[in-house]
Order: sequence, then C-alpha cells, then structure tokens
Amino acid sequence: MNSDATWQEVTSNGRFAGKTVIVTGAGSGIGQATALRIAKEGGKVIAADISSERLDALVTEHGGLDFVPVAGDVSSEDTVAAIVAAAGGRVDALANIAGIMDNFAPIHEVDDVIWERVFRINVTAMMRLTRAVVPLMLDAGAGSVVNVASEAGLRGSAAGAAYTASKHAVVGLTKNSAVMYGPKGLRFNAVAPGPTITNIEAIWGSQLAAERLGPLMQATVPTPVSAAQLAASITFLLSDDGTNVNGAILASDGGWSAL
Repeated sequence: MNSDATWQEVTSNGRFAGKTVIVTGAGSGIGQATALRIAKEGGKVIAADISSERLDALVTEHGGLDFVPVAGDVSSEDTVAAIVAAAGGRVDALANIAGIMDNFAPIHEVDDVIWERVFRINVTAMMRLTRAVVPLMLDAGAGSVVNVASEAGLRGSAAGAAYTASKHAVVGLTKNSAVMYGPKGLRFNAVAPGPTITNIEAIWGSQLAAERLGPLMQATVPTPVSAAQLAASITFLLSDDGTNVNGAILASDGGWSAL
C-alpha cells in the first residue's frame, strides 16, 4: 500500500502553462492540493470553495501563484455564474472536487435532509458547473474534465446509501459525457480516491452500518494517504499527459479496489 513517507511530489514545470483551470473545493483537502499542483506547474487556477476564509489563506500563503478565488456554494447557479465569469471566457480544464460525506446510513435509515444535501453537493453542483463550462470547451474544440468519485462509486461497502448512490452517479455522468463529447475533442475522466487525509469527517450514524461495514473496512482499507498524492492522479488526467484517456475511472486507492 502507498505511504506518504515514501513519496515526494515532483512538479512538472510548465505542464499547465497558459491554461485556465477551475478547481472546486480548493480551500482544503484534495481540492487545495490539486489547485496548488496546477498553479505550481504554471496554470491559472479559478479556485472555488464555500469558505472565503480558506480561499483568502490560500492566496495569502502562496502569493507567487496565479489564483483567482471565488467563494460560494458550488451548487448555486449564482456561484456557478461567478466561477465561469472569473475564467474570462476560457476554461481549459475543470476539476470537480468539492464533496461531502454521509453518515453511513443504509437506505431504510436515510434521512431526507442528508440525502438531498449529499446529492446537491456531490452530483447537482458538479452537473451545473460542468453544464456551464462545456460550451466554452466546445467552442475551443478541446478541454479536460476530471470528476472526483470515490471507492463508494465502485463498491457498496465504502459508505452509506446516500454517498454511495451519489458517487455512482458521478461515475455515470463521467462516462456519459465521455461518450457524448469525445468526438468534439473533450475528455471526461474520474478519480476514485481511497482513504485520504482531509478535513472530511466520516461519522458512523448507523449501528447496522457499523456492525456490517466496520469489520470489512478494518480488514481491507489501506492506510490513508496525503491529498497531494490524489492531486498527482487528478492533474495527470487534467493535463495533456492524459491524452487518449477518456471515460476512465481511475482508482487512486492504494490497491483497495483490487481486493
């Protein structure tokens, strides 16, 4: 299994030079690591996040990098419009990373509020932003979109019903978009992370889930890795290095999905 102690980020100078890339969830975790990797490699990053404070800190701490912060709820059409406006009419790549976890509840225990919130952030927000960006990519005849799915988009034993269903939806939207837009020069791929060190909390809200999934996870889940390791997978697919890769669901999970 991967270990952060044995891996060091090595950036590729100029890999995103001259490119404008939108990254959601850029204020923390995988989103922040991805935004930083792109900016270090010469890209202009439209950094979107719900927290203006986190975005302000990102810009302040990395003053030499090209960040355009946009704070707001990515599921809101107003925020989507602000993100696209900040890109100035050109979007070379889009990383849909913002997401939330559920409480592991199985379907007979699912709360409507949790279900709707998980789908609003994990699926609807991704759809709305992508819907707004695709016309710009079609006009340019090129573009790369990477959606963050999850192990829960590949299996039924990684989360509750709401999160699992939402991430399966992400996989479906990714594959459908790859088919629809591939001939137009656009690439759509997804990364399915395994355990990653972020600020997203996984809280057991169901005794049944704890009893059923707890032992499975204890036996199979690999050691969590750094957000930068996930950013390495995401930026590969976002960049021109991902040429000829379209409709792929890349498991970046330390081998968990192979078990």
